Amino acid sequence: MSEPIIQVEHLKRTFKLGRGASVAALDDVTCELRPGTCLAVVGESGSGKSTLARVVVGLERADSGSVRIAGTEVKPTTARSALRERAKLVQMVFQDPQGSLNRSLPVSATIDEMLRAHRPDLDRAGRRARVLELFDEVGLTERHADAKPGALSGGQKQRVAIARALAAEPKIIVLDEAVSALDVSVQAQVLDLLKRLRAEHGLSYLFITHDLSVVRDIADDVVVMRTGRIIERGTVSDVLDRPQEPYTRLLIASAPRPGWKPQRGLRDTLLGGAAV
Repeated sequence: MSEPIIQVEHLKRTFKLGRGASVAALDDVTCELRPGTCLAVVGESGSGKSTLARVVVGLERADSGSVRIAGTEVKPTTARSALRERAKLVQMVFQDPQGSLNRSLPVSATIDEMLRAHRPDLDRAGRRARVLELFDEVGLTERHADAKPGALSGGQKQRVAIARALAAEPKIIVLDEAVSALDVSVQAQVLDLLKRLRAEHGLSYLFITHDLSVVRDIADDVVVMRTGRIIERGTVSDVLDRPQEPYTRLLIASAPRPGWKPQRGLRDTLLGGAAV
């Protein structure tokens, strides 16, 4: 067995709420991502899954515990050289791609910026050629590259965000609710794109989501988080077909699907009235 490409051990992260109150966003979290696979991290809002993603890429500092990526421990830093080296290993795609796009510039500008940082061997013409290659990889054209963000749909802007991540040629992409804002048909197209890119580039994905309906389609392994802790883990088929925890069964039962109808009292039935 090859070594995990991401190894998370005993992470703890607490946020102060004021007046002496605090909340544990991560409470002794341990998990790993195998090379070339997709690990889904699922749970409701407030479960800690996005905090885990931010700690993994170094955007958030853990109180204790460790994260190792390709054998190197991740530590928050402002050193440009260290940030550039980390970016060559791991990139992040967020739920809202708008944050990385300048409304007054064509969307190709965000890819060109990444290439300036990570491909100093390319001149202006070389960067333009690479931009168009990346747009083609994600199913976009030169017309899309020269458009401003306002002219693109949500799915197209998310494809731009994926192209931007690919520009650094990373080994890992962390996807934080990257398809949750898309309608079902566009969501399916983006998931198919992510699967193809993973196969072609040998990528590994850490896939953060609250939506179990997409997990079976994209992931190999899954961890279920509740109030900062991992309560269940295993292969997708183990967890989704044979869930052991009442909370996992609740998430599965609550996932919309054809013919699905909300069931009153389902949370109380499965969790015994326990607060989440």
